[in-house]
Amino acid sequence: MQNIVIISGSGRPDSQTAKVARFIQQQLITAHGLTSESVDLINLGEHPLPLWPDDSPSPWADYEKRLAAADALVVLAPEWHGMACPAIKNFFLYATKAQLAHKPAMLGGISAGVGGAFPISELRASSYKNCRLCYIPEHLIVRDVNHVLNGEQPESEADQRLRQRLSYNLDVLLHYSRALAGIRAEIDMSNPAFTNGMS
Repeated sequence: MQNIVIISGSGRPDSQTAKVARFIQQQLITAHGLTSESVDLINLGEHPLPLWPDDSPSPWADYEKRLAAADALVVLAPEWHGMACPAIKNFFLYATKAQLAHKPAMLGGISAGVGGAFPISELRASSYKNCRLCYIPEHLIVRDVNHVLNGEQPESEADQRLRQRLSYNLDVLLHYSRALAGIRAEIDMSNPAFTNGMS
């Protein structure tokens, strides 16, 4: 059974990003055959990480175990002021190849308006280098988030289209998850000369 971790990257405790994360969690269980035990949700709004670097007690010790057990990830980032929000950027300062190397991930950008694309390009450019996370080509942009993914039935044609795109993307992610499992076992990540990605 594949283990999927969903990262709700908003710093707000009761965010629309967390709502989307819970919807995706339920979709993986009901529509893609995973169990509730194999779909984990890390909510950075409910259990935030201190601003890196920080050695005080934090949820990171728990998060790194859960991430290390993952076969694939869904990374959700709200767009604030045209950027990925601080909580998700801070998360990637903690994350290393020990938890994430050569694991596939689907990106999701979240916007209350018509935005949502900027976190996708920002995280594709700057979040994967040292942790070696492998973003799949498909991503999700959730626009007008207050009016989509709210219940079992879509509220509009746009909501229906978004749900179809999500289902397709999750199917792609699960195929990547199975394919990369064998690759991870073959890659030597112990060479200290290549701890960080090349700039």
